[in-house]
Amino acid sequence: MSAAPIVFSNARMVLAGEVVHGALSVAGGRIEALDSGATAAGTLDLEGDYLFPGLVEVHTDNLERHLMPRPKVQWAEMPALLAHDAEVAAAGITTVFDALGVGEADPESLRGSTWDTLLDVLDGCIESDLLRADHHLHVRCELPAPNTIELFEPFRKHPRLSMISLMDHTPGQRQWENIEVARIYYTGKKGWSDDKFDRRVSEAVLLQTRYAEPHRRHFVAHCRAHGIALASHDDTTVAHVEQAHAEGASMSEFPTTLAAARAARERGLANIMGGPNVVRGGSHSGNVAAAELARQGLLDILSSDYVPGSLMSAVMRLVDEGICTLPEAVAMVSRAPARAAGLHDRGSLEPGLRADLVQVRITQMADGARHPVVRGVWRQGRRVI
Repeated sequence: MSAAPIVFSNARMVLAGEVVHGALSVAGGRIEALDSGATAAGTLDLEGDYLFPGLVEVHTDNLERHLMPRPKVQWAEMPALLAHDAEVAAAGITTVFDALGVGEADPESLRGSTWDTLLDVLDGCIESDLLRADHHLHVRCELPAPNTIELFEPFRKHPRLSMISLMDHTPGQRQWENIEVARIYYTGKKGWSDDKFDRRVSEAVLLQTRYAEPHRRHFVAHCRAHGIALASHDDTTVAHVEQAHAEGASMSEFPTTLAAARAARERGLANIMGGPNVVRGGSHSGNVAAAELARQGLLDILSSDYVPGSLMSAVMRLVDEGICTLPEAVAMVSRAPARAAGLHDRGSLEPGLRADLVQVRITQMADGARHPVVRGVWRQGRRVI
């Protein structure tokens, strides 16, 4: 991707520890220099808007949502990918880890079928430079499922596989400690009948006993051998975190309790929580609130999870509630996820890093709430929105 040199002036640049009014110059797809106070003529005038580093999204189910917009309704891969890509870019996300689940006993589900066709489409779109965001693969491995390793095969040597998370959605523990909350989710989102849910719950413990640990060892070994970032998922107890730490995980995705989040921080794992959790004021599963972790100084990374636009909204919510400064909140959606995923060439407004940039205007709504509006997005210096 090539882009002409450009200077962004009259910008409120959100840096690591402060907001500075000035100009930022880009050459060769990278940030060349920052100049506080500069408003030179002949540049792109941002009219006093904020300039954020491009957002880095390490866990979004949004592509799966486009591929299956309704239970049992599968959409064609290319239009689904292009719609997902446009949506995340419009939300200010310039680097996205497409979270794709593998392992599911239900053959009618996305996670119970192969991803070969989608990967071919993704490769073709990247080769033809059709995508706005920089796409990486985050494979979510459902450990108790019998077919998890088999369905992982298309990803095994894929050059964009950058992250693996270890999941166990067995009802009665972790995210679904409350089985009735799990019932509401599976019957509502996935369209299961109550009978199907009850049948699956009765089978779940047997599958977990047989497959979870050997599958866990398999994927931990794969991450170690190939330098792939590893994340745990829905840690509930200190023991869960200790196991993930011993296995080399760098991230704890959506810890469900304050104790687990605190244990993760003590062991150097980055805590990831959902933007929708912040925006809604709590977890849809009834677990610990992301804002509470932020108040305790335990929130490192925000993920949009199932709503790409929630990242910007969550940043504003944390700032307006006095929980974080703007630079601190922006770091949770840019620098912190980039570093946790091993991407050291992006995530901050610093000379030499990729010119992944987002122009943001803060708008006051009629009810008094402030809302961030994305007005422009550049990836490696080229405008994509």
